[in-house]
Amino acid sequence: MKKKGRKVFWHNIKFKYKLTIFNENTLEEVVAIHVSKLNGLSVLLATCTVIFLIAAAIIAFTPLRNYLPGYMNSEVRSQIVANALRADSLEQVLERQSRYVMNIQDILSGQVKTDTVQSIDSLTTLRAEQLMERSKEEEEFRKKYEEKERYNLTEVTYTREAAGLIFYRPTRGIMSRDFNPSEGHFGVDLTADPREGVLAALDGTVILATYTADAGYVIQIQHAQNFITVYKHCASLMKKTGDKVKGGEVIALLGNANEKKENPQLHFELWHKGNPINPVKYVVF
Repeated sequence: MKKKGRKVFWHNIKFKYKLTIFNENTLEEVVAIHVSKLNGLSVLLATCTVIFLIAAAIIAFTPLRNYLPGYMNSEVRSQIVANALRADSLEQVLERQSRYVMNIQDILSGQVKTDTVQSIDSLTTLRAEQLMERSKEEEEFRKKYEEKERYNLTEVTYTREAAGLIFYRPTRGIMSRDFNPSEGHFGVDLTADPREGVLAALDGTVILATYTADAGYVIQIQHAQNFITVYKHCASLMKKTGDKVKGGEVIALLGNANEKKENPQLHFELWHKGNPINPVKYVVF
């Protein structure tokens, strides 16, 4: 059936029709053309190809190509750059003239004494500096912003330093407190089940394993590329100072320095070259 259908299809598309033009008065045959559907499709495709080639040639060899993205020539580019520089220069000139007029108005109104030793150009420069002075609100906002972003200014450097490192989650739990260095909280708190294991975030060497009254058992690990991790509020330690550990290895058991708390918490810190880093940017909790 398939072969029969194919034969019918090709027979239909190749079947030729006769187009004849007669003289209406003499009924004489003037022109006779034998065409098929395949011929019609061929002529249509050839016509479309020719039109496409003509349009492409017009765009490629005429200035119309400059309106297409990525086809701007060097002359147009240099002209655009020159116009941008010229516009910037005109803007600066207009701004200076505006300050010049303001200085003249101040002189006429008596705000600036006429016997001053300062020239009009120096007054213009002084006016520009006065206009650029920060207000009290701007100073307060700037101070708050700088204090907030103090620990985030080198995040790009930390990201580059941490390239290729895979940080393990220190324990299975829910984050109960975020990283907030402005309040002296240089890590994150994770609430977990009692006696949950504490895992090393990376391969490294234990540089501190001790007990403190306020943080319980504490363990610190030195890692590659100047990273240090700190684990506080542990119930017991599985490693001692000088031990080599692997990432994901159990180094302590979770507990709590304050036995009155029902749910033990792990305080986890990540440091790099003496600066605290937000662990959320590198560890999936």
